[in-house]
Amino acid sequence: MNGHVSTNLLSVEDREQQTRKRGPRFTLSGALWSLQALIGFFFAGSGFGKVLLYDEALYAAAPRAVAWYAAVPQPLIVFIGVCEVLGGIGLILPAMAKVRPMLTPLAAAGLTLTMILAAGFHIVRGEYALVPANLLLGGVTAVITAGRWKLRPVAAAPVTTARVVASLAVLLALALLACAPTWYTMTNASF
Repeated sequence: MNGHVSTNLLSVEDREQQTRKRGPRFTLSGALWSLQALIGFFFAGSGFGKVLLYDEALYAAAPRAVAWYAAVPQPLIVFIGVCEVLGGIGLILPAMAKVRPMLTPLAAAGLTLTMILAAGFHIVRGEYALVPANLLLGGVTAVITAGRWKLRPVAAAPVTTARVVASLAVLLALALLACAPTWYTMTNASF
């Protein structure tokens, strides 16, 4: 008989009971996914609002709602909007689909740089009230960058039908929850 049998071995039932008592666990990966979804939806919606300013009538009315739009050429605002929309999508889809998941930290790094530049722009213009939001968003995207680059990277995997369907569902959710309300507000509200 083997003399090295541990008396601390738990039965399967005991392990299941301990797992149930613990409840939901907080993990770094779970926190990163939550941040990616939240910030991804935010940037997709915010960026889409800037993309809509390609319309001359919307661009002409926009400075009444957002003062700094008057200081930036229309093509630059639209370009920033496209970068934010793609960055928001990039925070979610590559990691979720597990197709080129290293694009997720790159998207986060790009958004971090965008927020740093935005903070600098607002400081130069004396719009100090806008700087904390830029720093907060830049800080969160920097955390996502570090988390998905080294701490909890997502491994690439083969494309499956389930991942494609889930990715399409996320794109649809982005369109309905982030872009559609922005479009409706900007095209039907007067500034």
